[in-house]
Amino acid sequence: MIEREQRPYFFFSYARRDFMEDAFVDQFFNDLRDELGRILGPAVQADELAFRDTEQLRLGDEWAEKLALMLGRSRTMVALYSPAYFASLYCGKEWTAFRGRVRRHHEDTGELVSALVPVLWEPVTPSELAGEVTKIQWAQPDMGDAYARHGLRALLRTAQQDAYRQVVRVVAGRIRDAAVRRLGDLPEFDLDAVRGYFPGPDAPASAEPGMVRLFIAAGRVSEAAAAGDAWTGGLYGARPWHWAPYHPPVQPSLASRAQRVITNAGHTTTLEEIGPGLGEKLDQAREDSQVSVLLVDPWVTDSERYRAALREYDEQNHPVTGVVVPMGSRDPNGEREMPWTGVRGVFRRNWLRRSDLEHLFRVKVNQESFDRDLTIMVTVAQNKLMDDNLDWRDDGEGAFGLGSGGDAFGLDGGPDMPGLSIPAGPPPGPRQSPPTRREPDPDPKEMPGQRRGGHDGSVPLRGDEDDDH
Repeated sequence: MIEREQRPYFFFSYARRDFMEDAFVDQFFNDLRDELGRILGPAVQADELAFRDTEQLRLGDEWAEKLALMLGRSRTMVALYSPAYFASLYCGKEWTAFRGRVRRHHEDTGELVSALVPVLWEPVTPSELAGEVTKIQWAQPDMGDAYARHGLRALLRTAQQDAYRQVVRVVAGRIRDAAVRRLGDLPEFDLDAVRGYFPGPDAPASAEPGMVRLFIAAGRVSEAAAAGDAWTGGLYGARPWHWAPYHPPVQPSLASRAQRVITNAGHTTTLEEIGPGLGEKLDQAREDSQVSVLLVDPWVTDSERYRAALREYDEQNHPVTGVVVPMGSRDPNGEREMPWTGVRGVFRRNWLRRSDLEHLFRVKVNQESFDRDLTIMVTVAQNKLMDDNLDWRDDGEGAFGLGSGGDAFGLDGGPDMPGLSIPAGPPPGPRQSPPTRREPDPDPKEMPGQRRGGHDGSVPLRGDEDDDH
């Protein structure tokens, strides 16, 4: 049974991987709780100081319900920043929920309470974080230069006890000061339905298997021969799907490489040439719970065969369709004016989105990043489709990322975040000690649902090589 009156001084939000691999996480939690108890005095009981799921979830507890309740009632939240933290689905949910609570309190009362307290555990790259995350300061001068540069874990590993203790004192003091101002409680909510601000595009949350429709616009060998040296778009064949822009080609063609990437991610795929009626096909794919990706040879964007269809796409709204425009290996810097003038001409609106974090329009994609960019693109599109199927809004409104449901929390007009949406439904299993959050392995960083679509008559192609990956 949940204790409805429990209001811990801080909710401890951390990544499972950090906790599993490093006993220092446990040490920091205990030291912070003890220091907070020391400065608050004996009037505060030990079980009022902190909430951590590994200690206070009991047999039979509804773990997601308990976490949501504590996020809504804890006076502050300590977020243990690390690469693993920003790759964690449930850390993203916890951070977003508590951040939404702070925003709601500000809107209701006009008082801004700094109740979300970040602690840098391991260095992260600010430029790779969601904009809403970077708005909150995670270091201050009295925490020391070594902490700001290397994080708290490094202080523990190198036995810099004085510097470590100073950080603990500063964090405990911030918890005390924020708790005095009493953040408003959050009404009950479904944590599973929260769309987290992270994982970001570099660490996408897994999407359900589904159908991915590939459409390709590319040159033919006869056209390349007629143009002579004017074309540097790679190797061409008799059909568009024979196009291989990267040299030496690691796959027989870009189309078969793309299909291998998609099938390796657990999806099925079809392939067809871009032509008249493209917009209708993309709309029908979305109606059938399918996402789409356009593979576009930049050297043919201004050709009569493809120009009209590509412009039609650019003028319409296709939120679950991605576009990849590779950069041929013979133009490694992508600096030649041709063919990008043609690309800008047909993708006038989408050209402005080429650097967006949403990752659904990518140009000048090189051989090294193609697989990664395509995987992220498909994941983002799949999760946006999940939002669509669940009648959530696609634009990420509401600090909770709950679409129209966010209105119930008084959180209209939240930040327009391009991050991945999180499908509703139960997590893999109840978290026990240690917790069992799902999270992909993060890449090291340096410091500063679909139902399956049916066959629609398009031509399915498979890679020409067996995949042993």
